[in-house]
Amino acid sequence: MRTGGSDSIRKAVSLLAGRRNAVALTGAGISVESGIPSFRGAQGMWAKYDPAEYATLHAFVLSPRKVWEMLSEMVSVCGFAAPNAAHQAMAALEKMGVLRAVITQNVDGLHQAAGSRRVIEYHGNMETLVCISCWKRYPTRKRWTPGTVPLCDCGEILKPDVVLFGEPIPWLAQEQAEEEARTCGVLVVIGTSAQVSPACDIPRIAKESGAVVIEINPEETTLTGRVTDVHLTGRASEVLPCLVELLREHGSGPQKH
Repeated sequence: MRTGGSDSIRKAVSLLAGRRNAVALTGAGISVESGIPSFRGAQGMWAKYDPAEYATLHAFVLSPRKVWEMLSEMVSVCGFAAPNAAHQAMAALEKMGVLRAVITQNVDGLHQAAGSRRVIEYHGNMETLVCISCWKRYPTRKRWTPGTVPLCDCGEILKPDVVLFGEPIPWLAQEQAEEEARTCGVLVVIGTSAQVSPACDIPRIAKESGAVVIEINPEETTLTGRVTDVHLTGRASEVLPCLVELLREHGSGPQKH
């Protein structure tokens, strides 16, 4: 594991233990080790599916059956995925009273599966299907099976309740995320370069409101050196359990609620 040096990890532990009101912002990188491919990069979803053809609201309205070629793969992958050590460590940090909320750009539900209770799903989730005609909602597993295109009772093709390009962020999720960013003492950015708008505003809002930004990413991002105060380099599944262990040694044990 690379952590950018022992000084960096000690500083991160000190900040998390001292402020105890941390919020996390997570992206696709945290779920890669659970078998969920990221969207960008040579092995990403966008290398296989052109987002202009498969990931916009306009594309879904024009050709929902075509878009379901990609959506079926996403639903299948998310359905078989299990939380990894990074998700479990974040749930442990919440139980310890160090981490108060997770803002996730992911739609896989793995934070909740690991035990995190305060999760703000910025881009929705794959567990629910919605009709964009009559707005009725259904549990995904009750309406979708592999190789099928799920239909609403009204006859229209259902869409997963996730944010496609061209759709607004759910109002409540955006309001809650920005409030968490404005009021946290530490923002921990994990597995995301925070380049997609408006999620990219969250680190800036936190920083301008006085929070310290800890970044956990294997490589430098657009945040590193500009917004990030402490960069821990390495896989989230290695760095986060290490932080949990060091915080326990520091005396940041479970807190009574």
